[in-house]
Amino acid sequence: MAHFEQWTGFTGRNWKDSVDVRNFIQSNYTPYEGNEVFLEGPTEATNQLWNRLQELQRAERANGGVLDMETEVVSGLTVYGPGYLDEKLKEKEAIVGLQTDQPLKRAFMPYGGIAMAEKACTTHGYQPSEKLHEIFTQYHKTHNQGVFDIYTPEMKKARHNKIITGLPDTYGRGRIVGDYRRVALYGIDFLITRKQYDFDRFARHGMNGTDFRLREEIADQIRALKEIKEMAQLYGFDISAPAKNAKEAVQWLYFGYLAAIKTQNGAAMSVGRISTFLDIYLERDLKNGVLTESQAQELIDHLVMKFRMVKFARVPSYNELFSGDPVWATLSVAGLGQDGRSMVTKTDYRFLHTLENMGPSPEPNLTVLYSSRLPENFKNYAALISVKTSSIQYENDDVMRPVWGDDYSICCCVSATETGKEIQFFGARANLAKCLLYAINGGIDVKTKEQVGPAYRPITSEYLDYEEVMERYDAMMDWLSKLYVDTLNMIHYMHDKYNYEAAEMALIDTDVRRTFATGIAGFSHVVDSLSAIKYAKVRVIRDKDGLAVDFDTQGEFPRYGNDDDRVDELAVRLLKMFMHKLKKCHTYRNSEPTTSILTITSNVVYGKATGTLPNGRKAGEPLSPGANPSYGAEKNGLLSSLNSVAKLPYELALDGISNTQTISPDTLGSMDEERKKNLVRVLDGYFDKGAHHLNVNVFGVEKLINAMEHPEKPEYANFTIRVSGYAVKFIDLTREQQMDVISRTCHGGM
Repeated sequence: MAHFEQWTGFTGRNWKDSVDVRNFIQSNYTPYEGNEVFLEGPTEATNQLWNRLQELQRAERANGGVLDMETEVVSGLTVYGPGYLDEKLKEKEAIVGLQTDQPLKRAFMPYGGIAMAEKACTTHGYQPSEKLHEIFTQYHKTHNQGVFDIYTPEMKKARHNKIITGLPDTYGRGRIVGDYRRVALYGIDFLITRKQYDFDRFARHGMNGTDFRLREEIADQIRALKEIKEMAQLYGFDISAPAKNAKEAVQWLYFGYLAAIKTQNGAAMSVGRISTFLDIYLERDLKNGVLTESQAQELIDHLVMKFRMVKFARVPSYNELFSGDPVWATLSVAGLGQDGRSMVTKTDYRFLHTLENMGPSPEPNLTVLYSSRLPENFKNYAALISVKTSSIQYENDDVMRPVWGDDYSICCCVSATETGKEIQFFGARANLAKCLLYAINGGIDVKTKEQVGPAYRPITSEYLDYEEVMERYDAMMDWLSKLYVDTLNMIHYMHDKYNYEAAEMALIDTDVRRTFATGIAGFSHVVDSLSAIKYAKVRVIRDKDGLAVDFDTQGEFPRYGNDDDRVDELAVRLLKMFMHKLKKCHTYRNSEPTTSILTITSNVVYGKATGTLPNGRKAGEPLSPGANPSYGAEKNGLLSSLNSVAKLPYELALDGISNTQTISPDTLGSMDEERKKNLVRVLDGYFDKGAHHLNVNVFGVEKLINAMEHPEKPEYANFTIRVSGYAVKFIDLTREQQMDVISRTCHGGM
């Protein structure tokens, strides 16, 4: 049984015998039922540092969105000396550590693909090193090259025609969340000892190819742990042993996260679930009189400031898919324990309070793990912050806890993984709207006229018959699901081989559970199209080649988003069909297939590649995001829309069901006090129905239009909106994406 003097005052046993952060938390945290009156405003140091960071952000925006880029050095844990937000103010930084040597400077990360890394530079006027080009084209293979070496012609064609798209084959897959709390609780040396034990343990197995690979991965993890310790030493910290106080706990934890963002440019680089853990240290110091509430808040403010500074070098095609320069540094608060106790602590309040102390921000992607059984005071405070900032998303702890336990993290936008015990293989989207058109047109893409899917017999009747369409759609979805999974299997094999996340995996159990994430685009449009075919008359309009390029839909049909079981049952059926097909496929490393209904801001890109649909959506128009109803379909107000989405069973989409809603402030009431209480009632009702997720925006369309027309006005500099599983600064979206957001339903009535 290990014992460190740094653990004085902590209770419990299991977490001392093995790496078990969850047991430590459950044995030591203090639930908080009170309100926000204890919170402190920003310190002078916080104001000075935040003002300086905002100056840099303004300069970054004025410079085309990038302040500086590395071109000569491949990013790594120890390739840079210590960096600070401002050398003149570095003594005021309570928490230190930068990705590179300068704030907001973007690192050069070629392991995912040298062409992408170079294009990210040249797009912004930087010339990457010729020596690095030579190394990563002639001597060191990258993930991107590995994938395209083994792709089949069919995969390339499907990718090019965007029926499967957003694939992590040219960028880091992300979504792997290291348990950064382990660095603070155990120190690096103890973690190395545990990994060394695992390394030796696998020498006693049958020593097959799987064991060889795992031993190599553990060796890489041990090497990474040693380098994390060296990285901290550059800043003058010895993290070999556990943190002895709250300041060290926050700093040690951040060094773990810093290691991740120094070595991976992933599609999501989440922080995890850290508030209840850190609260234990803060409470101990507050109780011992060595910390004030103002100092406690400053530690959290400065940590969040660091999360707001995370930047990656990205290419235009990536930014089109994932607009607004997101990193998805998702940070989860609240939730309930398996024993029924609330896991809300004062530090959950402190994290939300950063949105008041430093104003709204897209990062970190603040996520409240919601239950109607959370303390009323906390629900009211979170709702108030939503009303003020539109910077919070909510996820249903009551449906996630039975699946993932009470120590899960949100690893990207909305997807859960058990912290330190599990990883997720991210897999982007299959466009089920295009798949429906392929079913009608015998596998030919109406946008490119290529034969992409199997050359099944097309539907040739003048009017579409529901049973015939479903039979063809079922067969086409069989093809798509198998191709999609096979493509992702190749991607994740090569990512493990050439872009392995050693620093993150070093902070996760060796015997790791793996889930295999897929996703659906165009969901609501397919549902409404099937409803139109079933309940109305859909006449096909064909071009000279006989392709169905338009539809004349005659008569009324029920639309998803109005709490009408006739169409909502079609939505559930579609989800069941797709998930059933995925489960029949072999997935890499015995991972468990899951899916999501989630499209980020890429619904604009997907829409451009998708032809006209029977529900009335015209070719090229954006798809509605995530599980949201089609634009203009919602006719019965907010609650009916929420009720439709709530019918989708979470167990069929464990990767997440994203729902983004914009509510006019007056719909919730005339004053913030009334608005927060009404929003809590909406959240309670929605999540008690079993719904999974809700992005909450509280503003009117007029504000969006004004911000689009006058981005230079100071009040819009940090105007943050929730888009689909994450938040962005509205003025950072392209004009096209801003128009897409403006066209979404803004509920003016319940």
